[in-house]
Amino acid sequence: MPAMFLRVIDMRLVRYLLASVGSLAVDMGVFLVLLSLGMWAAGASALGYCLGIVAHWLLSSRAVFVGSVAERGAARTRQKALFVVSALVGLALTTAIVWAGDVSGFDPRLAKLVAVAVSFAATWLLRSRVVFR
Repeated sequence: MPAMFLRVIDMRLVRYLLASVGSLAVDMGVFLVLLSLGMWAAGASALGYCLGIVAHWLLSSRAVFVGSVAERGAARTRQKALFVVSALVGLALTTAIVWAGDVSGFDPRLAKLVAVAVSFAATWLLRSRVVFR
């Protein structure tokens, strides 16, 4: 039984990773376009992340945590709210890291890459242990 449990977790993590890559494509695409248009790096990062949140909910609820998505009603609304809270944690981490990198003289694109790794870890833990438990 433990081996099967570990295999399910590994598959869920792989699906989460793929969903994250899809939402990251949305996030980074928006970030890079806005950055090239001269937008403030932290603001561009935040807007990109917000659109990535929408993509991530769609992918997570339909492909990653399929058996753990609440039915309609109050339970589903609560789950969506918890997902948004986890996303806001990721957004705060991402925006703070990009802002700190930018004001410290680092290339905002490199700061964004660091932020992606930190945000991925934080949101995976929150979503796998709280939102879709």
